[in-house]
Amino acid sequence: MVDYSKWDHIEVSDDEDDTHPNIDTPSLFRWRHQARVDRMDEAKKERQDIDDKIEENKRKLEQAREKLKGEEVTKDKAKEEKSKRELRELEKKLKDLRKEDEELSKKEKKAPKNVDTLSQAGFTRTIINAPEKTDENLTEDEKAERSQAFMDKYKKEIEHYGMLYDYNDSEDYLRKNAHLACDDTANYLALWCINLEVQEKHSLVERVSHQTIIMQYILELAKSLDASPQATVRSFFTKMKKAKTDFKEYMEAFDDELQSFLQRVKERAQARIDKALEEAEKEERQKRLGPGGLDPVEVFESLPAEVQKCFEEKDIPMLQDVLGRMPEEEARDYLKKCIDSGLWIPNAQDAQAQAEGQGETGSQEVPDEERYASVAEEVSK
Repeated sequence: MVDYSKWDHIEVSDDEDDTHPNIDTPSLFRWRHQARVDRMDEAKKERQDIDDKIEENKRKLEQAREKLKGEEVTKDKAKEEKSKRELRELEKKLKDLRKEDEELSKKEKKAPKNVDTLSQAGFTRTIINAPEKTDENLTEDEKAERSQAFMDKYKKEIEHYGMLYDYNDSEDYLRKNAHLACDDTANYLALWCINLEVQEKHSLVERVSHQTIIMQYILELAKSLDASPQATVRSFFTKMKKAKTDFKEYMEAFDDELQSFLQRVKERAQARIDKALEEAEKEERQKRLGPGGLDPVEVFESLPAEVQKCFEEKDIPMLQDVLGRMPEEEARDYLKKCIDSGLWIPNAQDAQAQAEGQGETGSQEVPDEERYASVAEEVSK
């Protein structure tokens, strides 16, 4: 419905007033007009003051967030707590300033209209949108390349948005940077959350996850309305600001989705950690494989306890005695595994000489017992 309330209080044009014959009408009109202009200038100054305060507070908030981000990296707890207190104070101040801004807006709406404020142009420029480029004719590689180029180009802006929390700040930033309302931003934020979780920066994970869900909701709202994400930014935040009182079920659904996302981030981060550990273990195992391709640790664990004791105590005569009491085929099998895994190195003098340059001047042969003992000691660890 159209709101006609603004027409209820209008300051009538000067030339429509009837005045007493003894009053200097032109002077009266000039005084009235000047008084009205003074009131408008005062209201304009009041509006400019509150806008300047809000912008200054936002600037300080950005600096405080960047400072906190750096201190969380350096892990200086004292400075981090101090920065968090400063950030909370700035956020509280911004909330108070926004209340003042709302009160001033109500006051401005109730102000009587006059010849200087009626019939103003609603638009002062015309924008012709260029046709949007679609992904229909792009290959998967081209799509991935374009997506990566977007993330590289706007990395700083995306991370700045990811560090915000207040709905008003997020709305202002997205309206000023409308190009960030897209799938590439949502994908970057999701990957960033996983990286932060791997680094165990849990407080940052929660903040960035909150912003990620906001972006995903904007994208889903755009699909349901068959509109561009940029066009739905304002609608989403308007609804979120009213959600606490008017749309509680919407807020509950948002919180549920946020918790589900946090759980998925933890699972993906743990899977990445497990994979990294598995790869590191494989690499380490590959490095310690013996000449026959067997793992000395696995071979050692498969040996009978009495044979393991020989290696642990570095006792060759004991090993010879233990193997001598076994069936010949079984003893040969154990000995072959030890050789293939590097637990036992036959002809240790020749192997040592070859490693040191095959008899260079000043080289010294290592006895079998010492070579065997060093290998056994390494494995026993």
